[in-house]
Amino acid sequence: MELKEFQLAAVKSLFEAMEKPARDIILKSPTGSGKTIILTYFMHQYIQSFPKTVFVWLTPGKGNLEEQSKAKMDKYIHASQTKLLSDVMTAGFEENDSCFINWEKLTKKGNNALKDSERTNFLEHIQHALNDGIRFVIIVDESHQNNTIKADEIIQYFHTDKIIRCSATPKGIAKAEIIEIPEEDVIAAGLIKKMLVINQDFPQTIETEDQTAFLLEKALAKQRELRAAFLQNDTDINPLIVIQIPNKSETLQDGVERYLETQGLTYENGQLAVWLSDRHENLEGIDKPNAVSSAVIIKQAVATGWDCPRAHILVKLRDNMDETFEIQTIGRIRRMPEAKHYGSDLLDSCYLYTLDEKFTAGVKMNLGKGALDAYTVFLKNEYKDITMTSEQRTMVTQSRNPQKALLAVAQYFEKEYHVGGNKAENATRLQAAGFILDENIVRHTISGETATLDFQTGTMNEIAVTEALNTHKHGREYHQKIGKIGLEIGMEYSYMNTIIRKLFDKNFNYNRKILALEPRLVYSFVLNNADLLRHVVREAMAAELAQLQFDIKNVTKVSFHIPQSCLFTYDGSSKTQTEMKKNVYQNYLSSAEVRSSSERKFEKFCEKADSVDWVYKNGDKGNEYLSIVYADNSDKQKNFYPDYIIGVKGEIWIVETKGGFDRSGNSQDIDLYTPKKFAVLKDYLERYGLKGGIVRFDERSEELCICMDSYSDDINSDSWILLSDVLM
Repeated sequence: MELKEFQLAAVKSLFEAMEKPARDIILKSPTGSGKTIILTYFMHQYIQSFPKTVFVWLTPGKGNLEEQSKAKMDKYIHASQTKLLSDVMTAGFEENDSCFINWEKLTKKGNNALKDSERTNFLEHIQHALNDGIRFVIIVDESHQNNTIKADEIIQYFHTDKIIRCSATPKGIAKAEIIEIPEEDVIAAGLIKKMLVINQDFPQTIETEDQTAFLLEKALAKQRELRAAFLQNDTDINPLIVIQIPNKSETLQDGVERYLETQGLTYENGQLAVWLSDRHENLEGIDKPNAVSSAVIIKQAVATGWDCPRAHILVKLRDNMDETFEIQTIGRIRRMPEAKHYGSDLLDSCYLYTLDEKFTAGVKMNLGKGALDAYTVFLKNEYKDITMTSEQRTMVTQSRNPQKALLAVAQYFEKEYHVGGNKAENATRLQAAGFILDENIVRHTISGETATLDFQTGTMNEIAVTEALNTHKHGREYHQKIGKIGLEIGMEYSYMNTIIRKLFDKNFNYNRKILALEPRLVYSFVLNNADLLRHVVREAMAAELAQLQFDIKNVTKVSFHIPQSCLFTYDGSSKTQTEMKKNVYQNYLSSAEVRSSSERKFEKFCEKADSVDWVYKNGDKGNEYLSIVYADNSDKQKNFYPDYIIGVKGEIWIVETKGGFDRSGNSQDIDLYTPKKFAVLKDYLERYGLKGGIVRFDERSEELCICMDSYSDDINSDSWILLSDVLM
């Protein structure tokens, strides 16, 4: 199982949260982010590092979630030790177990899953485990549904000191450690759709005798458009329309069914499905990519755990009154059918059709820039012949190259700590830099007196406590530390362990070896310097190491033309809706979204600059946009999509915008790879005879500045010049 970078980052955060004092850990995970994969991988890694641990995964009653979750762990984690409630009742809890239990089977009245005697037996199994020194870690799945007195009663039996609560919509718990997976990271990984488009191409004034028919007609037209686009992409996916009707609305349901029948969608031919509490039709196999059904009628949000990644369109109908927005409803249409983007705005977006203003407001409030108004814009004729060369990855690699990662870490040590071929001298240099070279395990504590809880102001002494190394005893801790170091860069334990051994273990051959320690002393070195090693490995991936050059032969070159049309997304509530006349598309508005502050400033600058003839906002993912390939220091290839292509007095310029500089000159750019992107952009511009650079906003002068020749993160350097001096 290969996790995405954001998933590995979540695992890393879970490990860190387990070491903090808070009992409750909240994992806020967007629908479609692979929450089960994240948690099962974490459980597997944690059990290897911490013996006498048992995970208990509690799920709510609907949808057999406990069986689904167990099946996923069995699939992803080979040789995992998983159990259901029935297995626990037979064999009890054992070290390294991961137990998946539907808590309602333990608590619900009238539920015969456990009789009184069996319930007592279940509690005895818990007590036996506790008596054997087992530590329980509880995972509460869909925690927004499990926050009840009865669920809490079950949790208390386990006497746990750690509870991981996970949900897309968690409810607040005081003093909890919160881990939030950014939705942008899930989108960037291709797992969920890039955008939710609301009421695409609706007129300003809608005149219709039948609102239901109007919305369904729009949805069916979009469904046919998507189906054709998938087939054109050689992908056999039949997009699904989810039609949500209010509770107690039989008349509205009849109207939906009658209209769909006129369009050839019926229960009899299998093209229409229904999922209601008292009625289920055509649901078997509905989640298959090319299932026959094109629409499904639901009422409230579909049952927890229902996954149908081909669901692309939501029609939200109302019946005389608005209904409260539920984020789970939107979550049902946000997954990508094949867990990847197709490089097409049409296929990489999901669509909402509704006349329910309250629901629309709820969508925008919850999704922010992920839910926008939209319409199709068309390229102006005079820009249809613009041709450039786009460079795309030939080797699409998800993982890092361990050999290149090893070289990058070695070179970072050489650059930062000035180590070389003399091992004794290297040891001295590392010690001077704060590394501990001791055959024992060294811990630190403090001693002294203080009148306040601010230990810095008291007369405190730091005390080093040494403990003799025992490779058997400290083996799990070594595994844990190496795993954490690897998580810094998304590297598996085995690869990270090899990197450490090649650099520091005398029995591993490597021409850039830093120390030649006895194998057992590598344990001490890692345990004593884990935090420093994590820092080194993280920084080494993005550091400017001149020797590491990207092989241009691994790039595919294709002809690039500005797309003839695109889905224009904008903020319909913005006070300014001015048309940007210099944009290559007709009816391009100043309220365009999603845009950063730097991008908005740059677009306004270009609109006023006499020397700028035209402006094109490049996309950020997909083969139809202009891209340049670069790689990090572990040879992981990445596509770089510069923000803008502009025409300046007959010449083509390429511009990337980044975070600016504050009034004190401090950088606000959070992208570690900006220097690398500048280097590949400059190389591209030189090879194709173009101009351009990186633009950032300087708050002190309140001016946009451009860097064209050599990159610097210092706004006061000569690398930065006023954009107005170049383009006005």
